[in-house]
Amino acid sequence: MNRSRLTDKATSPSQQRLILTGSITGAVVVAVDGTALTIMQPVMQRDLGASLVQIQWTSSGYLIAVASLLVFAGRLGDRYGHQRLFATGVLGFAAASVTIGLTSGIVWVIILRIAQGVFGALLQPATLGMLRSAYPPDRLGRIIAVRTGAIGVATAAGPLVGGALAAELGWRTVFFLSAVPALAVGVAALAVRAPGGVDPSQVPAGLDVTGAILLATGLGCLVHTLVGIPENGWAASTLMGLAAAAVVASAFVWHQRRAANPLVPGSLARSTPVTSGLGVLTMASAAMFGALFVGTYFLQDVLVLDPFQSSLQALPGPVGMVLGASASAPLARHQGPRRTAVAAMVLVTAGILLMSGLDEASSAMAIGLCFLVLGAGFGMVLAAGTAVIVRASSTTAAGVTGGLQQTAMNVGPALGVAAATTLLGPGATVVTSKMGPALLALAGVAAMGALWATRFPSQAVGSTRG
Repeated sequence: MNRSRLTDKATSPSQQRLILTGSITGAVVVAVDGTALTIMQPVMQRDLGASLVQIQWTSSGYLIAVASLLVFAGRLGDRYGHQRLFATGVLGFAAASVTIGLTSGIVWVIILRIAQGVFGALLQPATLGMLRSAYPPDRLGRIIAVRTGAIGVATAAGPLVGGALAAELGWRTVFFLSAVPALAVGVAALAVRAPGGVDPSQVPAGLDVTGAILLATGLGCLVHTLVGIPENGWAASTLMGLAAAAVVASAFVWHQRRAANPLVPGSLARSTPVTSGLGVLTMASAAMFGALFVGTYFLQDVLVLDPFQSSLQALPGPVGMVLGASASAPLARHQGPRRTAVAAMVLVTAGILLMSGLDEASSAMAIGLCFLVLGAGFGMVLAAGTAVIVRASSTTAAGVTGGLQQTAMNVGPALGVAAATTLLGPGATVVTSKMGPALLALAGVAAMGALWATRFPSQAVGSTRG
């Protein structure tokens, strides 16, 4: 019998619940922190006397750090234990969060946000790796749907809680409060040792540091270039950045084919469920966040709503995400992952097409319907796609698989926002004449994702034996 299957049976129900709670809390803390920061940035800029470029780096620095390190962090979890990496990541994230609340200079805020990105990279793959090790494959769909729904709630709560706290108690309060649940689950992860896990002898001894450096460099180059497009446009520096990312990516692929213990195991690189899942999630998140970027500017530039009012108007989106994630597991069980993912991407496409028809005279109900449909489709495909990817992994590669999934969910939004910025033209201001064509192009990306989802398994499958 495969020893990695034994780990699925070695975890008791109470321990499974504890692991699920930790996984959800870690994911939610990261989601709330990121979404709350978006609405707090203007207040932070005034309080710290920061320039616009400096305040943008509080987001960009984090994104570059986390995207660069996710896959290598996942491999560390496979080698040294996901629970250990999770505890390190979540406690480090909490410590950086508290320190941000205490600091008085923008430079230190940027440095600490980069540190949060490093710790976020440690904890995010571990949240999926712990679930894969604790639950049998036939239960993962429902468990991942619960996790996705919680992220949807966090996405809704982040801007509202962040806006309210920043207005009443100051932006520093948000960083202090987000550290509390992170500290709690981090201490619990250190104090309570779940049985099972993966025997280190089953995991390749080498860590492929060369592959990790190449991947981190390529992803860092790509994300840095993409997040700079709204400010720089398609300048020579943008083209050079993309070219550098392509060269490093080619070197990474060349190295992986020759490495004795590659960072990304060949079984994952050749797995149709994994590659199709990553492709669909990248396209779904690009279409979703590109549309949200356009939609946010529509609400604030065309309808002249303030950030808090915009968050309320867009609230049906996260609500739809929770509903879509909840529906994903039963739909995948009865209709199969392929039909579920295709239907979800059709909903994403429909939501963006509905949004492309909005104008100054659109009612609040019409606007809310766009966000609801878009969120429902995204929540459904996020849960379905993640379940397909995680199920296809052995427990010995669960961390790398989780890192790849999280990388797709970081690169996709950067691609979507870069595409939306390019389509809207200089200044990224929204008028209805530019909004329609930009959203139609993003709907095309979502439609491509629906076609790509036809490569999903027709029925839920178990894991690849490691």
